Amino acid sequence: MTALDLSSPVAVVGTGTMGQGIAQVALVAGHPVRLYDAVPGRAGEAAAAIGARLDRLVEKDRLTGADRDAARARLQPADDLAELADCSLVVEAVLERLDVKQELFRELEGVVGDDCLLATNTSSLSVTAVGGALRAPGRFVGLHFFNPAPLMPLVEVVSGFATDVTSATRVYETARAWGKTPVACADTPGFIVNRIARPFYAEAFAVLESQGADPATIDAVLRESGGFRMGAFELTDLIGQDVNESVTHSVWQSFFQDVRFTPSLAQRRLVESGRLGRKSGHGWYDYGEGAERPEPHTAEQERPPAYVVAEGDLGPASELLALIREAGVPVREEDEDNGTRLVLPGGGQLVLADGQTSVEFHDVVYFDLALDYRRATRIALSASKDTAPRTLAEAIGLFQALGKKVSVIGDVPGMIVARTVARIVDLAHDAVAKGVATEEDVDTAMRLGVNYPLGPFEWSRRLGRTWAYGLLDDLHLRDPSGRYAPSLALYRHTYATDKREGTP
Repeated sequence: MTALDLSSPVAVVGTGTMGQGIAQVALVAGHPVRLYDAVPGRAGEAAAAIGARLDRLVEKDRLTGADRDAARARLQPADDLAELADCSLVVEAVLERLDVKQELFRELEGVVGDDCLLATNTSSLSVTAVGGALRAPGRFVGLHFFNPAPLMPLVEVVSGFATDVTSATRVYETARAWGKTPVACADTPGFIVNRIARPFYAEAFAVLESQGADPATIDAVLRESGGFRMGAFELTDLIGQDVNESVTHSVWQSFFQDVRFTPSLAQRRLVESGRLGRKSGHGWYDYGEGAERPEPHTAEQERPPAYVVAEGDLGPASELLALIREAGVPVREEDEDNGTRLVLPGGGQLVLADGQTSVEFHDVVYFDLALDYRRATRIALSASKDTAPRTLAEAIGLFQALGKKVSVIGDVPGMIVARTVARIVDLAHDAVAKGVATEEDVDTAMRLGVNYPLGPFEWSRRLGRTWAYGLLDDLHLRDPSGRYAPSLALYRHTYATDKREGTP
């Protein structure tokens, strides 16, 4: 199945930010494009706005003047839906209300030809439900662009329950011909990205609600240790707290209030207060004129320990041993069947976050997961009130000797990066096991849709097959609400691997 021919007219209904962006993508790809909006005059205004953006592309040498002129000639505002009758594809980008979208597509079905593909850009509604209003839902598909559509490469191509394979394939190939990177997914709440990304926000908010750390510190750890481009608090301020919470609430409700997707009470209060982020001037952070961005908590300088003893395999943190030696701190390695820790001169232990808490053990400091311990510029540590001051000081000094800033947070099981990554990995395995998408498409979607440094399956392979399950199992024991219960898919993945390796 091939993409639509460039001579085929494409229509966009709804001329807001997303509608204009989608129209620009189709236009620059070479299609004649029709713009329609129910509000009189809006389509003409949108056409003018798109023309102005094409001018800017010419100024930046991203488009030739001749191509701009040709694109403008192909762009046509429509005053009536009847003007879309000869289109081969109609993409809807109107209000996120099921009744509004259903009524629109019922009207379109009476206007366009039987071979015209119909697509919705919805990000939160069921594609199956929207297409359920049609007499011929087989030609109906989800075509979810990310904002801003001309710049973001990812497009989720969503097949509803009644979508024909040929329709989904043609839309997929068309998106690829437009220069996008399409991923195929089934009609599930949140599709790929908005389903699997929920823990990135939820776990940051949970750490805040448990008084583990403040927003600036959590954001800094996610960026500087986890390798994420933005922290959860600054990102939701950029998205809009109301928008982000609405998506979370929609996914939660659509999964019948599954505890794994429970919205944050702290975010709810923020929205209720009118602090919606950058657009309102205040969210988690203050964006008013002259407002200073709060600094993350950073520990004072401590002396490095005279030596460390490495007991057992540090797993995902094994590269720390080379860094410690390079920093001039002697390392003695000892084989221990049950040991996966660094022992400090004072007798205290330094352990990679594993879903347990410091208060459960004698004199333990936990350190958080890092995407790359060599490149990380900040490491989070957690300790209980019973941890010896010398142990905490030696742990701080050790990581400072490696050139890292250190943030000491509360005794939070799973810390910040570790619990976030483990939950993302779990939801990814669960989604693939339930036929939402392939592993490759999940990784592509999360890297391109939300700029994750690694796809969930790439991360899973790097961390080891048992790591995420072990951490979540420990978290589940400490919070038996079901939020952290590992999925059956992750359980099967973990133990199937062990069995192949000879573990009974």
